[in-house]
Amino acid sequence: MKLKGLDRHRLLKSGISRRRFIKLGLLTAVTSLVPHRAAAAVADVLSNERILSVYNLHSKEYFNSVYWSNGEYIPEALNEINYIFRDHYNGVAKPIDKDLIDLLFVIHKGLKSTEPFHLISGYRTVGTNRFLRKRNKKVARNSLHMYGMAADIRLPDRDLRVLRREAYELKLGGVGYYPKGDFVHLDIGRVRYW
Repeated sequence: MKLKGLDRHRLLKSGISRRRFIKLGLLTAVTSLVPHRAAAAVADVLSNERILSVYNLHSKEYFNSVYWSNGEYIPEALNEINYIFRDHYNGVAKPIDKDLIDLLFVIHKGLKSTEPFHLISGYRTVGTNRFLRKRNKKVARNSLHMYGMAADIRLPDRDLRVLRREAYELKLGGVGYYPKGDFVHLDIGRVRYW
């Protein structure tokens, strides 16, 4: 059974004021309704810290740090994430949507990966997107990469199909499967699959 009545996305965004009470009630309800794996994911989301681990394949840079703690995003960590997700063609950085960062956190925790995400593509400028579209018509004209709302990733310790399935089951945005390119596209736009 899926987390139908509960939306992981909303759990991440809520600033839970009566945290202990809600956490206890939520975990009790969830553990009686859903499989152990889903209940564990909810518990992870409600934890006091969120960590993101990313290796940029183009710049050879790592980010592995807490980006959210005790109900607050950490500005310095978000700045580092923006930088590591920058357009690798021209070095331009843009703020990466926090919902995308949280989605990556939930996926990583759900898969119990011990490796960082390998980032193939994060933010893209309009010019880079236009350049890529001329080379490959499958690149979306209005790509969510241009808004800091998409990432092309893989996890070295998980099969690409497993990563795709985890993202698909969350139903929190777009999921594209590119086995020839060895990556999964994730975005926080409308729910769709290809």
